Amino acid sequence: MSTKQKIRVLIVDDSAFVRKAVARMLGEAADIEVVGAAGDGEEGLEKAHELHPDVVTLDIKMPKLGGLETLERLMAERPVPVLLLSSLTQEGAEVTLRALELGAMDFVDKSSVEPMSMLSLTQELVEKVRALGHARVKGHRRGKARRAAPAKEGAAEVVVVAASTGGPSSLQSLISGLPAGLRATILIVQHIPRGFTRSLAERLDARSAIPVREAADGDLIEPGRVFIAPAGIHTRLQRRGARVRVVLDEEPRDALHRPSADVLMASAASVFGPRTVGVVLTGMGSDGTEGLRAIQAAGGHTLAESEDTCVIYGMPKAAAAAGVVSRIVPLDRMAEEILATV
Repeated sequence: MSTKQKIRVLIVDDSAFVRKAVARMLGEAADIEVVGAAGDGEEGLEKAHELHPDVVTLDIKMPKLGGLETLERLMAERPVPVLLLSSLTQEGAEVTLRALELGAMDFVDKSSVEPMSMLSLTQELVEKVRALGHARVKGHRRGKARRAAPAKEGAAEVVVVAASTGGPSSLQSLISGLPAGLRATILIVQHIPRGFTRSLAERLDARSAIPVREAADGDLIEPGRVFIAPAGIHTRLQRRGARVRVVLDEEPRDALHRPSADVLMASAASVFGPRTVGVVLTGMGSDGTEGLRAIQAAGGHTLAESEDTCVIYGMPKAAAAAGVVSRIVPLDRMAEEILATV
């Protein structure tokens, strides 16, 4: 899509108020055009085929054809970046995560917003539509890893993974490729609202050969376990005698993301030094770049997902541009690459 073209958006929501409010919010952006609206899933599918939008905003709870069913058919019939906009996203984390697995790329939570204050969502909504307007609808393409620098010697003991937009489905692909008995600890920072990380951990655990859980303060870092950093607070590693434990911390309070991949990666590098691996997957922004820099400086190994398989080539691009990536790897080869370092 040319940068001069407007991002064409289709709004699918059973509430006439929400349709009008979303259209008004998006209409304030000069680079976004609302090309249509639908009040249920069946109408939404028809208009998606007719209007060929760049992005679809989709409610989950709708008459005739629900959001999940609409999403599943849309991904099969006319794949397009989908942004969930639903009052179910907070209380129904399972439903939202299921939608992300089915192909939705991101979501906006309107559950705590009263009708008269919905305009407070404008900035978040516009930013996410802009990002998805340039996103790739994933069918992962298999490719060869591109070597940027040789791996450091020594088996890794800890792997820190960062992900944002498009992350939940990418993490499922990655974690399901790791075998039981893994001789390292995996720690994951996924940018996601409070209340979702436990459900995400449970879903990954059900599909993984190694146990996955939401990290808690004081958790012992041991091989063969996967921890998801809880949303809303930073996760660090700290050595206490012969053992390394998880520490949950509010600082730095001014960090753009909590948890921050930069914070967790830097702490892992300080504890494990050259036996640290940092991985940056799909997502907006640059979180993880400084963390990879710290791991690289400590003699560890740094990996970034290749543009070919990213939903949003933001975080890996920032890291690669900063010169802190030792190897660029397609998602379907990432588990294999991590195993090579361990």
